[in-house]
Amino acid sequence: MARQIRIDPVTRIEGHAKITIHLDDAGNVVDARFHVTEFRGFERFCEQRPFSEMPGLTPRICGICPVSHLLASAKTCDALLAVDIPPAAEKLRRMMNLGQIIQSHALSFFHLSAPDFILGWDTPPEKRNVFGLVAADPNLARAGIRLRQFGQEVIERLGGRKIHPAWAVPGGVRTALDNAGRDQIKSRIPEAKATALLALATFKKLLKTHERELQVFGNFPSLFLGLVAADGTWEHYDGRLRFVDGGGNVIADQLDPNRYPHFIGEYVETHSYLKSPYYKPLGYPGGIYRVGPLARLNLAKQMGTPLADEELGLFKTLGWGAVTSSFLYHYARLIEILASVEHIEKMIDDPELQSTRLRADAGINRLEAVGVSEAPRGTLFHHYEVDENGLVRRMNLIIATGQNNLAMNRTVAQIARHFIQGPSIPEPMLNRVEAGIRAFDPCLSCSTHADGRLALVVRLLGPDGRVLDEAVR
Repeated sequence: MARQIRIDPVTRIEGHAKITIHLDDAGNVVDARFHVTEFRGFERFCEQRPFSEMPGLTPRICGICPVSHLLASAKTCDALLAVDIPPAAEKLRRMMNLGQIIQSHALSFFHLSAPDFILGWDTPPEKRNVFGLVAADPNLARAGIRLRQFGQEVIERLGGRKIHPAWAVPGGVRTALDNAGRDQIKSRIPEAKATALLALATFKKLLKTHERELQVFGNFPSLFLGLVAADGTWEHYDGRLRFVDGGGNVIADQLDPNRYPHFIGEYVETHSYLKSPYYKPLGYPGGIYRVGPLARLNLAKQMGTPLADEELGLFKTLGWGAVTSSFLYHYARLIEILASVEHIEKMIDDPELQSTRLRADAGINRLEAVGVSEAPRGTLFHHYEVDENGLVRRMNLIIATGQNNLAMNRTVAQIARHFIQGPSIPEPMLNRVEAGIRAFDPCLSCSTHADGRLALVVRLLGPDGRVLDEAVR
C-alpha cells in the first residue's frame, strides 16, 4: 500500500525542518516536500519599537548571518533618513559584508556539505560529519576552519565582535578600521586566497566523479534573482535587481528594490511555516526563482577580480545559457569566497577606511523604506513602515531561504524520484535527498516569518499508529 517516508530532522543545516516523501503502491516516488517546522515572529515583535533600534534587533534573528540583517536594516534606516552615507562608511560596510560571505560560505562548504562528497555518500552517518572530515583529511579541514576564522576576524576587526556587532547604524557606521586591524587582515590574505584556490581545485576534481549528482540535484530551468552593478559586475551590497531565465536571458533589469511588491509575491503553503515568494508576472508557482551564489553568478558578467573572473568563465561553461544545477551552488560559493578575498585585498590599503567621517545625521524624512543587500544565501529585503515618531508600524522581511523555497521543494522531489525505489530504502539514498537541501545552505531561523494561514496540523494517533482525527488551522 502507498506509504510515506519522513526525514526528520534534516541534518547539517541551520534550523529545524523535515522532508516527507510520498510513495505509491509500487514504491515509486509520487511527491516530496520540504517542511520548515519552526516559527519565529520577528516582524511582529519589532512593531512599536523605534526604527533606530532595528540594526540592533534584527541581527538577533540569526547567529550565522547577523551581519546580513545588520547591513540590510541599516540601509533601510538610511533611506528613512533620506541620506547618502559617507563614502568611507559604505566601503567599511562592504568590507564587513565580504567577511560575512567568506565565513558563512566556508561553514557551508567545509563543515556542512564537504563530508558528503569528500568522505562519500555511503560513509556511515556517525562518520559522515566534520569530525570524520578532520580524521580523513586534516589539512583540508584545518584550512577550512582557518578560512572561516579569517572571515570572522574581518567582522571582529571592524565591528568589535564576531557575532552581533553593534556597528552599522542609521546613516553610517560607528568606527573605522584601525592600523592594527588593517595589518592583521592584510597578513592573513595570502593564506585565505590559497585555501579558496585549494577548495576550488578539490571540488572541480569531484565534478568528474559526481556527474549523476550534477544532473539530478535540482537541475531544472528557473528564474534567477539578485543585485548587479550598473556594468553587470557581481554585486553584494548595492546596485539594482535583475531577473534572468534558465536560458540566461535577462527578462527584467534595473529594477528598483523599493518597488519589489510590484514583481515579488509571497504565497503561504499549509505544510510549512516558510513563505514561498514568486515572480508575479508569471504567477504562482510558475514564477519560481532562485537566489544566492548560483543566481548571482548567473547574473554577473564578471566578478571584478582576476582569479575569480577566470573561475567564473569556467563555471559558465557548465550550463546552456544559465547554470541550472543546484549541485553547483557549492562551486559558486567557492568562487564567491575567492572573489571576496580578492576584493578585500584590493581595498585593504585604502586610507579612507580609517576616515573619521563615518555617519550622516538627519531626522525622519520618509515614513516607508526598503533596504536590500546580498546575504551569503541570497537577496535580503528589509521593508519598514514607521509613524511620525519613528516607531515601526509594519515590517516585512523577505529572506533568501524563503525565496528558494519553491526550488528546494522541487529539488528534493527530483532527487527522490531518481534515487528512491521502495520498499527497501538505504540510508545513503535518503542522505542524498537531504544533501539537495544542504546545497542551498538554508537558514531557517532567518526565514520563518509566515503571514496568513499558519501551517498548524494536529494529529491524534491510536495505539497502533493509525490517525484517528486531524485538525488543521
